[in-house]
Amino acid sequence: CGSRSARGNGGEMAAPMSRGSRGPEPGAAPYGNFPNYSRFHPPEGRVSLLPQGLLRSLFPAATRPLLGLDVGCNSGELSVALYQHLVGLQESDSSPEPPGAREELNLLCCDIDPELIRRAQQSSPFPASISFASLDIMDSGAREPFLSSYLERFGRSSFDIGFCMSVTMWIHLNHGDRGLLEFLALLASLCTFLLVEPQPWKCYRAAARRLRRLGRDDFEHFRSLRINGDMAESVTRILTQECAMELVCSFGSTGWDRSLLLFKSTGAAPEGSD
Repeated sequence: CGSRSARGNGGEMAAPMSRGSRGPEPGAAPYGNFPNYSRFHPPEGRVSLLPQGLLRSLFPAATRPLLGLDVGCNSGELSVALYQHLVGLQESDSSPEPPGAREELNLLCCDIDPELIRRAQQSSPFPASISFASLDIMDSGAREPFLSSYLERFGRSSFDIGFCMSVTMWIHLNHGDRGLLEFLALLASLCTFLLVEPQPWKCYRAAARRLRRLGRDDFEHFRSLRINGDMAESVTRILTQECAMELVCSFGSTGWDRSLLLFKSTGAAPEGSD
């Protein structure tokens, strides 16, 4: 029950990791920042659940490039696969960057691990359309100026679509119930649509066991979490009851038993549609 990087990573704030964290033991990545994550949860497992033409169906009247935010992008494999799927590219189209792609979608991807971001930047086939940045999404001092600066480049104040793929558990374990609530409220405030893949509770237990096997301290908040049990249901409840979003669609579950849930803001009209 590993997960994509604990999304978000602040400026020069490196995620604390043990010396063996680049080795095969995933328990050494306390923020989910596993160096080979896509090998055991390949991108196709998510992308294959998403319908073709999803962006066009969500934004039929878009008149300018759509902006996307991927929080906790790890080394970028899933980010690239999502981009290709959303703009209608096949894997064989990965190089060179097709003309017109940048006019359709610009994707900002962030992660808490600078090394994983470095790998993503080096391997990205779409450098003009996909930006990778080291950012701790829970550090408001780093987050707010960085995201504001990015959005201002496009004359925007929010993103059209956000992706939070196997990130909620790491935020929850490291920042507690309050941190999870703040994180989901932040994403809801930043994005018109939000695609979330919450880890089930069994993954929390597995992550805690890995730390214990390594003789490390338990996650600070694990035993005090009151938000527990059916995490897909909990995330849905928080976003719909407390964050002014509505559940648009569940795209089913991945082969590793995680739901893909699409939410939409019930507030203002999408910026990309005017």
